[in-house]
Amino acid sequence: MSATTSGSGSAPCRFAHYFIICGIDNETGLEPDALAALYQWLEADRQGKDPAAVAAGENFDQSPLKRTFKSKVLAHYPENIESNPFDQDAVNMLCMPKGLSFRTQRDSRAAQYHSFLITREDGSRTYGFVHTFYEEVTSPQICSAMQALHQMHQAEHNTSAHNCPSSSSSSSSSSSSMDSLASSLEDVESPSSSHGNRRSCGCFREGYNSLRDTLYVSKAACLITPMPFMHACKRFLSQLHRAVTSNQPPPLPLESYIYNILFEVPLPPPGRSLKFHGVYEPILCQRPGVGELPLADFPLGEAFRLLGVENLVQLFTCVLLEMQILLYSQDYQRLMVVAEGITTLLFPFQWQHVYVPILPASLLHFLDAPVPYLMGLQSKEGTDRSKLELPQEANLCFVDIDNHCIELPEDFPQFPNKTEFIQELSEVLLSFGLSPDGGNTSPAPPATTQTSTLETELKSTSLSELDDDRRNGNLGGEALDVLELLQGNPTLERLQALAKRTGVKVARLEALAAGQKAIGEEGVGGRSPAEEEELQNAKLSVQLREVFAARFATMFADYESFVIQNSPDLESWLTNREQMHNFDKASFLSDQPEPYLPFLSHFIETQMFATFIDNKIISQWEEKETLLRVFDGRIEKARLYNVRAPSLRSSIYQKCTFLKESAQSIEQRLKKIDHTAIHPHLLNMKIGQGKYQQGFFPKLQADVLASGPTSNNRWSSRTCSTQRRVDRHRPQNEHFVLDNDLKEKYMQEARNLGKNLRQPKLSDLSPAVIAQTNWKFVEGLLKECKMKTKRMLVEKMGREAVELGHGEANITGLEENTLIASLCDLLERIWSHGLQVKQGKSALWSHLLHYQAREEKNELQSESPVANVQEKRKPESSTGLPALRVSVIQDMRHIQSMGEIKTDVGRARAWIRLSLEKKLLSQHLKQLLSNQTLTKKLYKRYAFLRCEEEKEQFLFHLLSLNAVDYFCFTSVFTTIMIPYRAVIIPIKKLSNTMTTSNPWLCVSGELGDSGVRQITKNVLEMTFDCQNLGKLTTVQLGHDNSGLLAKWLVDCVMVRNEISGHTYKFPCGRWLGKGVDDGSLERVLIGELVVQCNDDDGGRTPPLQRSPSQIRRISITSLTARGNKPTTVQIQESIGEAVNNIIKHFHKPEKERGSLTVLMCGEGGLVWALEQFFHHGFRTARLFQKNVFVWDFYERAVAFMVNADHIGDIQETPEPLSLTCESLCRYVNAINNMPRSIGKDGKFQLLVCLGTRDGLLPQWLPLLAECPVITRMYEENALLREKLTVSSLVAVLQTLNDFHITLETSLTKGFEL
Repeated sequence: MSATTSGSGSAPCRFAHYFIICGIDNETGLEPDALAALYQWLEADRQGKDPAAVAAGENFDQSPLKRTFKSKVLAHYPENIESNPFDQDAVNMLCMPKGLSFRTQRDSRAAQYHSFLITREDGSRTYGFVHTFYEEVTSPQICSAMQALHQMHQAEHNTSAHNCPSSSSSSSSSSSSMDSLASSLEDVESPSSSHGNRRSCGCFREGYNSLRDTLYVSKAACLITPMPFMHACKRFLSQLHRAVTSNQPPPLPLESYIYNILFEVPLPPPGRSLKFHGVYEPILCQRPGVGELPLADFPLGEAFRLLGVENLVQLFTCVLLEMQILLYSQDYQRLMVVAEGITTLLFPFQWQHVYVPILPASLLHFLDAPVPYLMGLQSKEGTDRSKLELPQEANLCFVDIDNHCIELPEDFPQFPNKTEFIQELSEVLLSFGLSPDGGNTSPAPPATTQTSTLETELKSTSLSELDDDRRNGNLGGEALDVLELLQGNPTLERLQALAKRTGVKVARLEALAAGQKAIGEEGVGGRSPAEEEELQNAKLSVQLREVFAARFATMFADYESFVIQNSPDLESWLTNREQMHNFDKASFLSDQPEPYLPFLSHFIETQMFATFIDNKIISQWEEKETLLRVFDGRIEKARLYNVRAPSLRSSIYQKCTFLKESAQSIEQRLKKIDHTAIHPHLLNMKIGQGKYQQGFFPKLQADVLASGPTSNNRWSSRTCSTQRRVDRHRPQNEHFVLDNDLKEKYMQEARNLGKNLRQPKLSDLSPAVIAQTNWKFVEGLLKECKMKTKRMLVEKMGREAVELGHGEANITGLEENTLIASLCDLLERIWSHGLQVKQGKSALWSHLLHYQAREEKNELQSESPVANVQEKRKPESSTGLPALRVSVIQDMRHIQSMGEIKTDVGRARAWIRLSLEKKLLSQHLKQLLSNQTLTKKLYKRYAFLRCEEEKEQFLFHLLSLNAVDYFCFTSVFTTIMIPYRAVIIPIKKLSNTMTTSNPWLCVSGELGDSGVRQITKNVLEMTFDCQNLGKLTTVQLGHDNSGLLAKWLVDCVMVRNEISGHTYKFPCGRWLGKGVDDGSLERVLIGELVVQCNDDDGGRTPPLQRSPSQIRRISITSLTARGNKPTTVQIQESIGEAVNNIIKHFHKPEKERGSLTVLMCGEGGLVWALEQFFHHGFRTARLFQKNVFVWDFYERAVAFMVNADHIGDIQETPEPLSLTCESLCRYVNAINNMPRSIGKDGKFQLLVCLGTRDGLLPQWLPLLAECPVITRMYEENALLREKLTVSSLVAVLQTLNDFHITLETSLTKGFEL
């Protein structure tokens, strides 16, 4: 049987797949790191230099002890496994991310431990655990090469010493962000920092001298495993290293232990524990059961200690919302602990994007990826964060692990019940003796020591603080080594026993043993302190994870009710996946508590949530995905214990109830070990090989490690039979649905929707592959843009169709805001791709600033306006307002003048929102990108913005958004000062177009009013600044009735927001003046948004503020204007529709309701409809050339009631009727006594509004219908004189009594009862 097949047969059931040794190849000698050379090639290519010349050059500026040299995989066993092919380049890069590291006898050479993982393109993961140590260099060729390199470095340094200060300075504006990132990471921490003295210009006095110094080089031993058994692997590798450095050879050759863990130690079955043997001590590991949370062996308590609860919850929220996450630490293991810790907390969701917890320095161009990612970057001691300029920062969460701080993106929604959630997590941490605030409890370890797990930190603390306390097991380092040697060596133990029997006292050993015995007695359940600490870490981790899992189980307890399953089989679902909606987002959000909505509305748009729902739907036809099965089981269990009440919208915090249960299951498995693996044993090795030499890792015999035993040992046969059973059942499922390859293809396509490259390949890094990767990014960004604009368009059009009377709304203001925020994020990522020159954190705003600088420079040179060919909008002659200049620069200046926005990211987002609201986003970006010289200067050749065809398609997708109206700028920036321009347009056909009196106006909107603004006499136009009024609703227009020509016939008032360009028309068509029309000196005018008719606007929906339903029917006003009076049916219908619109207004979410004034007083509003009702059959004959108004009827009716009351007629009527009479009289008199002169129609309007607000209108109507005055003022066939019609009208108006109606101050100003 070949090595490959024997390796692969039982591979899925084996604990470890590969054992690897990485280090220096003595035959090839010192080689510069190929990846570092590739990086230099890419940077030279970007800067327009000849890449070949750069690659050929040698870098002598840096000390050879600080340079990067190529490491190699010296050996790996077995050769290959089919299910997990060996990726030599990736493993070498991740085992030694910095390449080979050289030291001398003066430097610290402490062993270091770190882990890594390799994520394949299908999302599956393989874990690596690395123990890095230093070996003496024995090759004279390498020592002499290092000596020669050092001499060249000295010579280079001496020649350039005189211009040392200036060489480091560079122009920040023109430097590449990737360059500065590389330079900040280039200076490795000084290997001689503890002893070497730094010269003033940065060189060390003590270099390397082959005659004087001993040279050491790093070497790494690594285990590759299918599951993350971090603690077990760490203990195995550290015991292996101890055997190499020990004075005595190990009990067996190292091959025996490596063979044992590769071929004879099985994976523990789910819910079981396993014991296997290292070189000196047994090692325990366990695997969670079927219903428990999946395996996660990285110490979660350490992640909380490093960041603190508050920061970790914020980071967790960023990961859930799929932002770009960059972890930053000197210590590789810390990067891994935080990355793995945060991803395990996502249960039942999974991170779906780029995941590289340890990013080698040569792969910094990965940070240029315009997609969500979670990456870890190693920092260097003394690196200043402020100098670390990253390609993309607009949507970046930067986590500085070593300094316990986190930089969050802007506009960041908080996790639901965050305060109570942090409180519960803090309680768990405190129960294990950890501070919720995190931070070190002991001095920070030196930079050279990279072991930073909780275990070693606590150990160092106790050693320094409790040196003499024997009960705590605090033995000095040397004593600990002696004792470990004693415990691990049976020969020494027999000698000690013999010494005791003969009466010889070995005082030192007895003292050590007594101390260790005391520890053993204090260990719980016979466990050593290390095992007890490991158990406590595991219990803490699982309890913290349970708290997170419980939050999701509460938030998504009813998610199944909103999953849309409408496919008959898997094949049809997979083929139509892109066109289908799988989850009813609008209904789900409407069912959630209000405080949860900002977070949930963003989260349900993420790829991880979409994949979770996809897995749920696929589970109809296939076996449930593991995480989904566990999660659904928990929800089912919660339902059994606690039947959910109908009030789903409760946001009361529910604590986790599984804490004790989960911790107990871990302890139970360790109390009773379920399985013990075969002990390491002697192998059939050649004599003389595997020779022990202290301090040097031996060359292992490849033939004995190449293949495992035949499958007759009980563990592999048992687990493999289970595997065969699974394989046997699989084909039976497959023939029901799809060919497996085809299904995998469909699944990948389905899961790649809306996201780009899943995982970069670490192995093949040729320029061609990098170019291909960038091309995938470009395609992905274009696809994402298409999907986002389509979604925004469909959702928004769906809502406007509802306003026109079709279907049901499926988007809320919150969702709309989420979609626009998502578009802002996409534009930032597009502008960050391939960026090489940036100012500030926002790539888009940086581009705009460069554009502005160039245009303003050109403007000064030519002394011409900034706006060129495309920067003018058609003059708006129909509105009477001067044309508004359309300009990228103008809109930028508006944003720059807003003191409320403090950051570049905020300015870019505000600019996008403003452009979208003005329907100019596509046009502005086209104008920005038309300056190709600037684009070429700012972007690399592969950037999205330099791909012409894709750029055109992208602008076209954005242009489609002009089909709908957005108020995304006005509604968000509610406190900014906005300039408004108002124009009063008189009816010019008639003579009195000008007035001698002093006119004034007051503009009101959804957010407030402008206050009274005096207009200069005989000037019909004015501009004023005031705080954002939102959508405009009313204008109060009036004058003071002074002078000879104190009468004014006004056609309309036009008001324009000078920033957003929104123009409102306030129709009037009436006189203002005493003794003319209804004698009004002021009028309240109701506004409507003017539709701009640009050629490039595309389809436009009617303005939202005009009542859309009236457009589809015959207008009552137009009928009256032509002399055709509306019929009784039309009047009744218009009242019904007006009342209906008000009721619908109150059934919308509060933030979406818009203006109630428009529904009350606008065209088709309640006042307008009731006016038609009261005008029906009204005798409007002129008496002595004087018009009679409906208000005259009210006044006479009230006068009659007052007189009747004095005579005593009304006293005999029932009490409620007399109260109604009294209220009507009070309201009418109060309106007549107002200081304002609003005219008779204005008084009628106010009475209707007040009567509706206070619920009195339905009571007044029967009273007016019964009043004797009606016979003199109304025809017999008038609607007001028909009892049946009046009673039905009363019933309709009474429906408004259920709602709390609030009136604008512009209507009620001056009214007092």
